[in-house]
Amino acid sequence: MRRKPFEIGGRKVPPGARQTVDLPVSVLSDHTPVTMSVHVVHGREPGPTLFVSAAIHGDEVMGVEIVRRLLRMPSLDTVKGTLLAIPIVNSYGFLNHSRYLPDRRDLNRSFPGDAVGSLAARLAKMFMTEIVKRSDVGIDLHSAAIHRTNLPQVRVSPRKPETMTLAEVFGAPIVMTSKIRDGSLRQAAREHDVDILLYEAGEGLRFDEVSARTGVMGILRVMRHLGMVRAKGIAKPQVAPMRSSSSFWLRAPAGGLLRTVKTIGARVESGDILGLISNPFGEIETEIIAGEPGLLVGRTNLPVVNEGDGLFHVARIRADDNPAATIDLLTGQLEEDPLFDEDEII
Repeated sequence: MRRKPFEIGGRKVPPGARQTVDLPVSVLSDHTPVTMSVHVVHGREPGPTLFVSAAIHGDEVMGVEIVRRLLRMPSLDTVKGTLLAIPIVNSYGFLNHSRYLPDRRDLNRSFPGDAVGSLAARLAKMFMTEIVKRSDVGIDLHSAAIHRTNLPQVRVSPRKPETMTLAEVFGAPIVMTSKIRDGSLRQAAREHDVDILLYEAGEGLRFDEVSARTGVMGILRVMRHLGMVRAKGIAKPQVAPMRSSSSFWLRAPAGGLLRTVKTIGARVESGDILGLISNPFGEIETEIIAGEPGLLVGRTNLPVVNEGDGLFHVARIRADDNPAATIDLLTGQLEEDPLFDEDEII
């Protein structure tokens, strides 16, 4: 039996076709319409529905590049099931290089939304209705906030064993089990039995090649595991990712000028010096010392810090994990993959 068309936003996408559908969100004060654009890849054969979203926080542009690359992949020509790709969820923030919406609300604290609520609530409600409720699983792409950077990582709060399997299939260096925040997309999706992998990599308003390649290949690996695309050309990760069930931040004990000693991907031992904070005259110097071991998965990029600022994000890992070997193997595999030969970030 022939598959039915995929209906969204008053449009019907026939099986074997792909279309970009613009969902009306609002109108700016100067009468400029704002939409949320969804690229629908509706396969000829049945299969699961996967959504991939980016720029829920408008300054997290890394995910936009990942979705752009994903949509150019030949694997999608014979997809089974349906892919919903939303490269820019928060158009307002994206255009203004801002994390937030015009009313200063965080979209990822506004789910499940309200059709007659604030602008953030209305956009969240639309996303839930048009995207999440039509999907079986989701991958939400993020990066660190502006002036911070994250090691490529997958965060997950699985209720089902298969969700953790998908997180490991993705092939990022580390899988972190993290709590679900109130008002987040993950929390709202869970109420509809849709589990989400949250991919974190890179920094706000910046691209980097490793984060892009890890994200694209991770999504393709998940699609391969779900039976949505053929296995040919999509290599499994050469090594299993590290796993962490908890993490902690090291914060600035004083304001001043920060000089960092360790960077993301480094193993941290108890007693290690991660950085030093000095006053502008060089008269006072304070060491930032790790109180316990772990893997450095995030850090600030700003050399000017205030007391209490988050400086280093450390994930607790197993004593026998080898971060250097894991990251080198996974990065080397991406660098050598012919899939990316003609698609470099300039």
